[in-house]
Amino acid sequence: MTAMTPGSNLPLDTVRVTVDVAAPVRLDVSGLLLAADGKVRSDADFIFYNQPSGPGVSYRSGGGAAPDSITVDTGALPPGIERIVVTASPDAAGQTFQGIEPTATVRDASGGAVIATFTPPQLGQETALVVVEIYQRGGVWKVRAVGQGYANGLAGIATDFGVSVDEEPAPPAAAAAPVTPAPVAPAAPVTAAPVTPPAPAAPPAPAPVGGGKINLDKGRVSLQKNQTVSLVKGGRPLLSQVKMGLGWEPAYGGRDIDLDASVIAYGPQRNFIDSCYFGKLSILGGAVKHSGDNLTGDGAGDDEVIVVDLGRLPAEATGLVFTVNSFSGQKFTEVAKAYCRLIDAASGEELVRFDLTSAEPQTGVMMAKLIKQFSGEWEMTAMGEFVKSRTVRGMVKPASQAL
Repeated sequence: MTAMTPGSNLPLDTVRVTVDVAAPVRLDVSGLLLAADGKVRSDADFIFYNQPSGPGVSYRSGGGAAPDSITVDTGALPPGIERIVVTASPDAAGQTFQGIEPTATVRDASGGAVIATFTPPQLGQETALVVVEIYQRGGVWKVRAVGQGYANGLAGIATDFGVSVDEEPAPPAAAAAPVTPAPVAPAAPVTAAPVTPPAPAAPPAPAPVGGGKINLDKGRVSLQKNQTVSLVKGGRPLLSQVKMGLGWEPAYGGRDIDLDASVIAYGPQRNFIDSCYFGKLSILGGAVKHSGDNLTGDGAGDDEVIVVDLGRLPAEATGLVFTVNSFSGQKFTEVAKAYCRLIDAASGEELVRFDLTSAEPQTGVMMAKLIKQFSGEWEMTAMGEFVKSRTVRGMVKPASQAL
């Protein structure tokens, strides 16, 4: 085994190698297939949580208990691919590598024997790294220790190598770091079983026209855009476990559509606290949990479910915004029957429903928000606001502004 230093390289005497990247915190790891011009041929050459395999390259999640890894089969790479870069970024939004230097372990993918290790030294404000690269030189495949840092997250690396990332530009970074869009938040996909809604016993009560609000005393409520319902029943605030079910279908017999439902938690000053999505299935001490990723949108019932225990939410969490994004770039004009519905987790009763009746050619939508009032009651407002963002991280700012 060789301990590598920045810029050093070693020839590989095995066709298949695996690169594990570990750190004291959870990392998002990815691999990019690069041609002679140093760019990907298309977004299909970006291998990560939501696209875990490509020709000759695959991604494996460690699930938080083990390192994420990229495996490269040099014998299966397409002609013209000369380099595979392995990247990493902290899973927590805005966290830098200072004090949490990652270590890459390069090993024989078949036998598991360790070939080399590399820990980039003297990291500071970097939020993403090109850790190592597997490359071909003179007909020989080699591994090189890189350790190049970026100040704008994994999206900075992806954009630098030609991957399309539709996000709002980030503030200018230090001169040494590339300036790129806001960061993508890769993490491991989890396939969730759809939850079929119970058959309605009676039609839901419509909310007042004109944006007024009602409570739950008359039964289920059907909201229109910008309408609000107070989660009060029998004069008492609903402080129990609820589920936000989100569903959609491919429009008019179109291809499968992989949308990602998320919830963003905010404090009383609209300050961001945390996001719960398929790559981070539990936040706020387990008070908010995600069912996992649905990759097609096919079938009846909720595609993804987010469970919120209102009674266990910390006092500083006073706002929740529920969002849906399409990292693959499909627009909401390709989606049909998108909706969100609030369910009593104990009884399975549907409390509130909002059907998205219009669409815009964007990749993100804010579906609904839950806001805690000074009285202690929660209110749900239907939103239906479209945003140009493929990831939940790109929704943090517009959702804050919409609270």
